Amino acid sequence: MPKGYWIVRVDVTNPDGYAPYAQAAAPAVAKFGGRYLARGGKHEALQGTARSRNVIVEFPSYQAAVDCWNSPEYQAAKKFRDGNCEAEWVAVEGLE
Repeated sequence: MPKGYWIVRVDVTNPDGYAPYAQAAAPAVAKFGGRYLARGGKHEALQGTARSRNVIVEFPSYQAAVDCWNSPEYQAAKKFRDGNCEAEWVAVEGLE
């Protein structure tokens, strides 16, 4: 079964409001078998416009990635980032 991924691009607009998000999200991600492959760090826009923060999370399956997003645990954590950032969040199925 192919793995699933979150591909995330974020510009934090209110660092104080956003700060609790990472701590709150980590347990939800772990509950669904998620593992951070990239979380911020050095990046370069090779084409198009980049955001200031980029994150890749690997899950055991595409369904686990979607289930994590929809879970009560993650939705509670998401409230910390709502209104405190601009972001794109995509769930992607990996190759077999």
